[in-house]
Amino acid sequence: MKIAIIGAGSSYTPEIIEGLVKLSDRLPVNELALVDINVERLQIMEGFCKRYLKRLGGHFQVTATTNRRAALEGSSFVLTQIRVGGNAQRVHDEKIPLRYGVIGQETTGPGGMFKALRTIPVMLDIARDVMEYSPQAWVINYTNPTGLIVEALARQSGVHIAGLCAGALFPGWFTRQALDVSSERVSYDYIGLNHMNFAFNLRVDGRLLSSEEFDRVADKANWGSVDPGLMKTLRLIPSPYLQYYFHRSKKVKEAAGKAYTRGEEVQKLEEEIFAAYADQSQSEKPAALAKRGGGGYSEIAMGVMDALYNNVEKRFIVNVPQGGAVPGYAPDAVFEIPCLVSASGIQPLSVPSIPAAVQGIIAAVKNYEQLAVEAALTGNREMALLALMAHPLVGDYDIACPMLEEMLQANRAYLPQFFPVGQ
Repeated sequence: MKIAIIGAGSSYTPEIIEGLVKLSDRLPVNELALVDINVERLQIMEGFCKRYLKRLGGHFQVTATTNRRAALEGSSFVLTQIRVGGNAQRVHDEKIPLRYGVIGQETTGPGGMFKALRTIPVMLDIARDVMEYSPQAWVINYTNPTGLIVEALARQSGVHIAGLCAGALFPGWFTRQALDVSSERVSYDYIGLNHMNFAFNLRVDGRLLSSEEFDRVADKANWGSVDPGLMKTLRLIPSPYLQYYFHRSKKVKEAAGKAYTRGEEVQKLEEEIFAAYADQSQSEKPAALAKRGGGGYSEIAMGVMDALYNNVEKRFIVNVPQGGAVPGYAPDAVFEIPCLVSASGIQPLSVPSIPAAVQGIIAAVKNYEQLAVEAALTGNREMALLALMAHPLVGDYDIACPMLEEMLQANRAYLPQFFPVGQ
């Protein structure tokens, strides 16, 4: 088996090496092809991955190239983890909205929208290459915002794609820690969108948690994000990203008061991480990588690949066109929901009704997502404005108009659909 990683200069790539070695008895990889447009980062990552692979006792070949076609030909899986414009553009996504009193964040709100506007055209190019050079391959996407990317590719491409996010694991982690039970004993219903999702009906050994047990899980789930009191009122465990919706004023104030945005912090962290990767004596993941976030990154990817390759039916939470699993929405609307994964593909599972308390916010963000995808595909500024207006974190015309123009100009080099050559 050959696997390609597009965006292999990402600091997360060693997590994939680790996962493949752990599953070497089920995923018989003979080549891992690393692809990136940043030659320096690619070379550093190639060297480190080879050293790390040797340390772990893995035996497949690691290759590196800037030629996407060469990497894609013969690949069974294509892992995509790109960041168009790098962290420099992420900083614009964070800083500009704050000047308008709106949260600046890489996947939520205006920042998330502009990340999608930059990324969707590039992902469509990648999908076209996959269809040409390895049409049977599955794209395992971790590029954010993954829900919008999957929706765009599902509309415009026939590529097989699974949109993944480690956040789907969090409710299980919280339950396991709070109640001191093993992960395989925990289950829950789950509904929503990427970074706009909720776990409910939490169970251990098939038994619904008592009120007291749920409250303990809610207390454990407070990573400085959503207040546990609100979780106890909702009787839901939300994605940590819901902090930006449920504590909007507080989070805007906190972000505005910081000396550095998260993107600037990540830039500094990555200098440290890549200095360690470049050290020829280094064959262990650097400690600084833990500060980067992304826990569980390879766990879901490896599991999905295992199920697809070995035709072992398993349940995963995936961003996928819902196909009727979520009543009231078009079949091609992408939701982050439980699915059965096997060699026959990814089958969405019917979910219980969306809890009444969060029906409105999910509907609003889904509406925003579909407008934003249309804007990304067409370069239509009016559609981009409508998307901002639909987003619950904006919704103000007098803010949306100037903010949109400023963010368009800040991203001009990465938005050919909005700025055609010669105009």
